Amino acid sequence: MQRRIIFITGTDTGVGKTLLTGLLLQHLRQSGCHALAIKPFCSGGTGDLEFLSTVQDGELTRAEINPFYFSEPIAPLIAARKHLRRISIGAVLKRIQEILDILAPSALDPRPSTLLIEGSGGLLVPLGEGYAVADLIAKLGCEVVVVARNRLGTINHTLLTVQALQHIGIEQLKVVLMVGNKPDFSSASNAKTLSEVLAPIPVLVVGFLGPKPLVLEAVKKNVKKIKKTLAQILR
Repeated sequence: MQRRIIFITGTDTGVGKTLLTGLLLQHLRQSGCHALAIKPFCSGGTGDLEFLSTVQDGELTRAEINPFYFSEPIAPLIAARKHLRRISIGAVLKRIQEILDILAPSALDPRPSTLLIEGSGGLLVPLGEGYAVADLIAKLGCEVVVVARNRLGTINHTLLTVQALQHIGIEQLKVVLMVGNKPDFSSASNAKTLSEVLAPIPVLVVGFLGPKPLVLEAVKKNVKKIKKTLAQILR
């Protein structure tokens, strides 16, 4: 039976990772897939966690969605040191495996399953002593979706991120540009340029989805609106 792991990382913080994760999660669940989403590390507010919980109908507890939380809006490693905690990469992988066990197909539930993992910031954000987001991805050896802002500067940031992923051996890779409410002059050409430079890696664009896209009703509406794009991301 098919069981996928898709890691959603970003070129920076605040680029739209949580929104895209929620859209993919809703699309998968509507399509008959047993899909769950987690965000192993979260620093600062808990809005992202509440959003992911809502989209997956509360199927996972808060601790399952986010086993490592820090109230300070700083890199997880720095926050952990502040609280005198040491979180090994092995501990993170163990928590991820626990969710994969929930998704394991059985005779009672033979549906294909997908685990979406939302990262923290960009690839080099330090999560614990001696490892960053990229190291976690390398251990998982999973598919990766790179989320970037569709605005000036995204070409450099996206190419650097993709190059770093290729360096650690990631082959199943897609790029998604998220359009903000105020596109700039570069927004019209970024996707074409990146498609040329990164070929054959797919580069897709998600248009502006309204001022309050992290509301369940908005997610359901927008999933229908961009169904083809979401299907391409998951292809």
